[in-house]
Amino acid sequence: MSVFTGVKRIVVKVGTSTLTHQTGLLNLRRIEVLVKMLSDLKNAGMELILVSSGAIGVGVGELGLKEKPSDTPTKQACAAIGQCELMYIYDKLFSEYNHKVAQILLTKDVVEQPHRKENVQNTFNRLLDMNVIPVVNENDTVSVEEIEFGDNDTLAAVVGKLVDADLLIMLSDIDGLYDKNPRQFSDAKLIPHVEKITEEIRALAGGKGSSLGTGGMITKLNAAQIAMDAGFPMILLNGQHPDLLYDLYDGKEVGTLFGRLKGSVC
Repeated sequence: MSVFTGVKRIVVKVGTSTLTHQTGLLNLRRIEVLVKMLSDLKNAGMELILVSSGAIGVGVGELGLKEKPSDTPTKQACAAIGQCELMYIYDKLFSEYNHKVAQILLTKDVVEQPHRKENVQNTFNRLLDMNVIPVVNENDTVSVEEIEFGDNDTLAAVVGKLVDADLLIMLSDIDGLYDKNPRQFSDAKLIPHVEKITEEIRALAGGKGSSLGTGGMITKLNAAQIAMDAGFPMILLNGQHPDLLYDLYDGKEVGTLFGRLKGSVC
């Protein structure tokens, strides 16, 4: 059974490790493949919302910094620079497939205040009605600890709730959830399906992700819990191979599915 059976509205989250090289500069070949895959899904009748990390990482690369800054003003400056570059690339590449994009930058306080939350939902729905792909990121340029989501995995799940998504696809730098760390143990086995996130499942999560990104497996599990509680499944895929989206569409078993597919009775 394909995860796309009965699915109309999809949130796709792409991480910094998918979008950039270790230098922080954009991995243009991978982004081009990703945009092609997403455009094909849209051509198949899906409504897409893209939650894109990478602004700070790209800004680090653009400025030629040796590592991700630790102080807030420099992070915000990098985000301001990187966000411009990201949106330019998305606009250019999606337009080659006759799709339009729009930028939405969010902070946690927006979705926690009922009136502002309603305005954001109206904006999302109108853009989707107009056949536009919203590209979402945390507003890192002005975000501080009190109003930040903290990671874009959480943001993607929250966006899924906002737009009443049918499916969340999380593209990361790992094939899915394993029974042990595959970078340390050659006999690690991929877990294809997680119906409930237990303490045993949480214990499988390791540390932080890439040096240019934030989060790690624990933030993926937190996002999956938010999605499942809201009534839609999440699938974790390796974003370094965006063509896996085709395998997913064709009903092949790839990645780790959290929750139940639409129409599933098992």
